[in-house]
Amino acid sequence: MAGLPDGQRASISARRRPMRRGERPKPALAGWAAAGLLMLLSSGCHHRQQQPYAPPPPTLGSQPSNAARSDRAPIPAPKGRPEFVETGMASWYAPSGHRAADGSYYDGAGMTAAHKTLPLETIVRVTNLANNKSVLVRITDRGPFAHGRIIDLSERAAKKIDLYRMGVAKVRVEAYLNTSPRTVSSWCVQTGAFPTRKDALDLKRALLRRYAGSQVIEFAGATGYWVRIHPAHPGHAEAVAIMEWIGRPFPHVVPYLVRLN
Repeated sequence: MAGLPDGQRASISARRRPMRRGERPKPALAGWAAAGLLMLLSSGCHHRQQQPYAPPPPTLGSQPSNAARSDRAPIPAPKGRPEFVETGMASWYAPSGHRAADGSYYDGAGMTAAHKTLPLETIVRVTNLANNKSVLVRITDRGPFAHGRIIDLSERAAKKIDLYRMGVAKVRVEAYLNTSPRTVSSWCVQTGAFPTRKDALDLKRALLRRYAGSQVIEFAGATGYWVRIHPAHPGHAEAVAIMEWIGRPFPHVVPYLVRLN
């Protein structure tokens, strides 16, 4: 060990010293093992956890509160022909207890569904095209926000048409709307989801500047940040104009219409 500094020679000599009688070996690797375990646990905390579906908050305005209504009761068969029909992919969402867009609390055992644009309280017949089984549900919530899906069923409704285990199935949606001539339709525009709140606020400020007198909100959801504008004149033509304008300065977002009544 010639040529080594005194401190290093002393350290090496100490490691080579024979053990005395009754002396236990020191766990030299214990500290390293503990440090490695801590690093492993901390790295696991950075794994991205899957978040449950959480719909946007209830629409601003005078939406009815249906907290006392039982969504588990059978829905009477609608009369006449459906006023709206579409075909696409359906899914279901399970966690009970969140506040639905109509003001009620979502119940997985109820006969309800979420749709992006149909008026709340609309009665809808959903048919699984793989087995021709159908179920009647009431639109009480907004969604789904997963790309390529047109309706989210409650857990019970999904089980009735054998969609529960599959998770996703192609369906036909037939909506029975209120077609009274005295009913004036009211619309808003929603867009998102933005990855950051700043992106949502940029659109919110632009909408407030261009459409003075409108109500504009931004809010966080399970998939990002959303923006919703309630036009001062909530007719269909005004909502369409807003939706088309959003696509020009913000081509990366996807706006869509939501009927409120």
